[in-house]
Amino acid sequence: MHIANRPPYSGTPRWVKVFGIIAIILVLLVVVMLLIGGGSHGPGMHTP
Repeated sequence: MHIANRPPYSGTPRWVKVFGIIAIILVLLVVVMLLIGGGSHGPGMHTP
């Protein structure tokens, strides 16, 4: 059966693109905060 009113596939859904952009921004923000924060954060801060 062929569905005549079905729209053609237009690629990635918009919500996937938005989620990807938000995830990239959050990762970049965390990396920048770690670089700016200096050496006070990391595994060494949990050891006596």
